[in-house]
Amino acid sequence: MTQHLVVTAIGTDRTGLVSQLARLVTDCHCNILDSRMAIFGHELTLIMLLAGDPSAISRVEHLLPSLGLELDLLTMMKRTPAHELPAVASHYVLSYQGPDKVGTLRAITALLAQHQVSIAALRSKTITKNGIQWMEASMTLQFLQEQSVPDVEQAVSTLLAELQLSGEFSAQN
Repeated sequence: MTQHLVVTAIGTDRTGLVSQLARLVTDCHCNILDSRMAIFGHELTLIMLLAGDPSAISRVEHLLPSLGLELDLLTMMKRTPAHELPAVASHYVLSYQGPDKVGTLRAITALLAQHQVSIAALRSKTITKNGIQWMEASMTLQFLQEQSVPDVEQAVSTLLAELQLSGEFSAQN
C-alpha cells in the first residue's frame, strides 16, 4: 500500500542541498511525485510530496531529521492521503500588479474564498520600480462546473480597481 509524505526543508541556500535531499529520498526507495523550490532572500525552501511503501516512508521520517541537522536545515514532515483531484471544469490565471500595500493579497484571496474558488498555485513578489515598492502576483484558479466564472471575474475586476491595481483574468490553456 503506497503512502504519501509531505517534506519541507528550509535553510541557507548553497550548491548541492537539493541533490542531498533527493539522494536521501532515493536511498529510502521513495518517489518524488511533486516538488517546488524557491529562494527567499538567502534561504532555500523546498517542498516535496513523496510516495513509497510504509517502510520506505518510515525510513525517510527517521533519517531526514539527522540529515537536516547535518545540513543546517529546518525540516518538517507530515503524512497525507493521496490527493484526489476535484472535477475541475476550467483553470484561469489571475495576474495583477501595482504599488505594494499591506493587505492586498489577503483582500484578493478572501474574495476568492468567498466565491469558493480554489487557488492551485500562487506566486507574488515585491520589487522596487522607479523608487516605488511594486507588487506583482499571479494565481492559477480552479473553477468547478457549477461556479460562475463571469461573476468571479467581475468581482475581481471591481476589487482590483478599488485597490488601484491593474490585472488580467484569463482562461488557461
